[in-house]
Amino acid sequence: MNVIELEKVEKDYPLGATTVHAVRGVDLAIKEGDFISIVGPSGSGKTTLLNIIGCIDHATGGAVRIHGEDVTTYSDKKLTDLRLHTIGFIFQTFNLIPVLTTLENVEFPLLLMKKANLSKKEIRDRAVKLLEEVGLNDQMNQRPFELSGGQRQRVAIARALVTKPAIVLADEPTANLDSDTGEKILTLMKELNVIEKTTFIFSTHDPDILKYANGVVKIKDGLRVS
Repeated sequence: MNVIELEKVEKDYPLGATTVHAVRGVDLAIKEGDFISIVGPSGSGKTTLLNIIGCIDHATGGAVRIHGEDVTTYSDKKLTDLRLHTIGFIFQTFNLIPVLTTLENVEFPLLLMKKANLSKKEIRDRAVKLLEEVGLNDQMNQRPFELSGGQRQRVAIARALVTKPAIVLADEPTANLDSDTGEKILTLMKELNVIEKTTFIFSTHDPDILKYANGVVKIKDGLRVS
């Protein structure tokens, strides 16, 4: 079953008197449980494509279907609900809330999910479980500035997974990490992909990610070339 389908997706940006064609007619189908790398040189359009899949950016043309529904027709409120309940994000710069502890950062998306009707104990238990899974048992009460880059990335992974999303999008997840830490992070995400059946999609320059991927999408000049 395809969880994501892109059909002739385009994205244009006005730049002065000209138009930049960032994504040009891309077709793509991603199945449940896939571990996909979107690769290409800087400026190729891979991050734009990831943002379109994540409903952070709007396609200029074409169809973007998630679980069979074309999300290009969704209202802003419906897109917000989709991002909150269906899609987890792992950002290159982590985007943790500096005044919150590690545990509070992971709990935060669950607090926004009013419809889930989770008790404070259920929220706490789910966040603790994920932080234990990513090896942060002893850092739960620390704030982001007290953590290493690898630890902050693990917090970001736990936060992305805490809502039990069907899809996790990761933009250059190893870019700010040394090679050893990056390898551990990738191993962890692959394990979670297998255990939780979560679909992972990466935008990356990192050739090491290709070792873990079961599919590679190459983008050049806004076009899919494989």
